[in-house]
Amino acid sequence: MSLHDPLSMFDVKGKVALITGASGAFGMVAARVLAGAGCSLVLAAGKAAELAAIAQQCREDGAAVVEVNARPDSEDNCTALVRAAVENFGRLDILVVASGMNKVAKIEDMAPEAFLSVIDANVTQSWLLARAATRQMKAQGDGGKIVLVSSARGLLGHPAGYTAYCASKAAVDGITKALGCELGPTGITVNAIAPTVFRSPLTAWMFEETENAQTVRNGFLTRVPKGRLGEPEDLAGPLLFLASKASDFYTGHILYADGGYTAG
Repeated sequence: MSLHDPLSMFDVKGKVALITGASGAFGMVAARVLAGAGCSLVLAAGKAAELAAIAQQCREDGAAVVEVNARPDSEDNCTALVRAAVENFGRLDILVVASGMNKVAKIEDMAPEAFLSVIDANVTQSWLLARAATRQMKAQGDGGKIVLVSSARGLLGHPAGYTAYCASKAAVDGITKALGCELGPTGITVNAIAPTVFRSPLTAWMFEETENAQTVRNGFLTRVPKGRLGEPEDLAGPLLFLASKASDFYTGHILYADGGYTAG
């Protein structure tokens, strides 16, 4: 790379990426971005129909795609997902952990099982995937990119029954920082994207022009300097940055895609 050709820093053509939660809001963004940028993809999700739909879109974008109808909910499944990349494409260069969940309830109403299920989906599964990917990337010997998904809620609390979610995303931040330190000498970078509210099937109601949606949205926007909620496209640039050589000197970093929400 030379400074007279800066766009080459963002070139991921020919790289192999594994994306979990590929049928979800952020996973679909990651899949389309990396497909369009020239990556070969292993896409994993628990919902077969939705997974097939995003895989077909990526093929239409010109990407080679392998679908795995599975969640990263065990050590064996995480190992198998990495193996799918190696068996089909010969290696693994990029891991994007876009799988996860949330369950909302006031603390006195939340069952311990519900709390632990959020911790498992967001924390344990991120750790297991990073572990499996690290083993493969170390064996390859030429570095790699691990991108986890955090949230502004890893830094800030929320009054509406978010104890499980906030705790889980704070733990993802801790994993990101610890692995950034641990893997720094190997050439493997570990970073996280931390969005605030952005348009997805789960948040579509907040973008509607109903009285309730406007009330909730306007209250939220008083904290967002950019004055709007996020769009899927707002996550595309940060993802490509963290998946490419452009971020080689960035590791253990939480990149807030939040319109300035956490700044004030």
